[in-house]
Amino acid sequence: MSAVSDPHVVNVAIIGGGLMGRELAAALQRWPALIDHPVSPRLTAVCDVNPAALEWFRSVPTVTTLVTDYHDLLSDPTVDVVYVAVRHDLHEQIYTDVINAGKSLLAEKPFGIDRAAADAIVAATNAHPESFVRCSSEMPFFPGAQMALRYVQSGALGRIVEAKNSFLHSSDLDVNKPINWKRQRAFCGDAGVMNDLGLHAWHVPLRLGWVPEAVYAVLQNIVPERQGPDGVPVPCDTWDNAVLHSEVLHDGYTFPLTTETKRIDPGEKNTWVFEAIGMDGGVRFSTKNPKCVEVFSVIDVPGGGREQSWQQLDAGSQSVWPTVTGPNFESGFSDSILQMWAAFLAERAGQLGDGFGCVRPEEAAFTHRLYAAAAASHQSGNRTAV
Repeated sequence: MSAVSDPHVVNVAIIGGGLMGRELAAALQRWPALIDHPVSPRLTAVCDVNPAALEWFRSVPTVTTLVTDYHDLLSDPTVDVVYVAVRHDLHEQIYTDVINAGKSLLAEKPFGIDRAAADAIVAATNAHPESFVRCSSEMPFFPGAQMALRYVQSGALGRIVEAKNSFLHSSDLDVNKPINWKRQRAFCGDAGVMNDLGLHAWHVPLRLGWVPEAVYAVLQNIVPERQGPDGVPVPCDTWDNAVLHSEVLHDGYTFPLTTETKRIDPGEKNTWVFEAIGMDGGVRFSTKNPKCVEVFSVIDVPGGGREQSWQQLDAGSQSVWPTVTGPNFESGFSDSILQMWAAFLAERAGQLGDGFGCVRPEEAAFTHRLYAAAAASHQSGNRTAV
């Protein structure tokens, strides 16, 4: 296995060759778009329990290994980094196996099906410092999201009045959509949609140091049954939507932070929203309009005195790592995947500097405390300490 100190050629393997595995394969094909990146990654191996899922990867020229048992990848000394995208109930076993094998890991959310699983993964990480571990959350790598983040970090908000971060889509709006593992508690976990989508809404707040002290939650199971494989209705026993109202202590005062994760939000397909308002300024960004970042200030209007104003800025294409793409051009989801991997591998090589990085193990584990507090709050109808 190549040492982490060698920042050049890095061999990457995938466990779980589904949608996000294919996105990674596509992103690595676009690696030359990055300017002066210290790492040259190659996708060399893929594992999936379904042999048919492996067929797509035969078209990737660097892939030399296709297997159905992930242990075959972990015993391969040429594999440096493993990306794992599997069901939540499989996270603890596979993630800890990857870490114990000394491989670096980019793990999918929620980093374990529950708090106990996440704590076990963190313990394995602490026991194996040679394994660089982060968790996936690509939406904050949109250029507009990075612009909003830098605005907040600059102090331009002044005293924070309120903030909001949401991840919204409507994939479950169709009540005739068959059941799948994300809609079953045994595989997705008690936290439901919070497990599935929550890190998208918590990555930026936690990185800004906005750690909630208490939460009031409203959770919804809107479609309680869905068709099983034989057409017979079966329980759909996970939360579809979750709205968390949290209290954050910041600079000696508290402010409300609202996070939303929704599978059923009519009109949305896959939308990430961030907004922060302060006494001196404000900023908001949504991937629904990925070029536009709005900033708030009080301005001098010729002939009109001082007025409040929301102004629109175009974000362009540049995010955490510079690319050959013209800075005036637009950015999209595939670009955010590329940027997430650029950040992950640069940080692994010790060359990310002050750049925005992927979710840290302790951040991912903390979200499970939030989800447990949210469930308790919903059940009691009361504010609950985190």
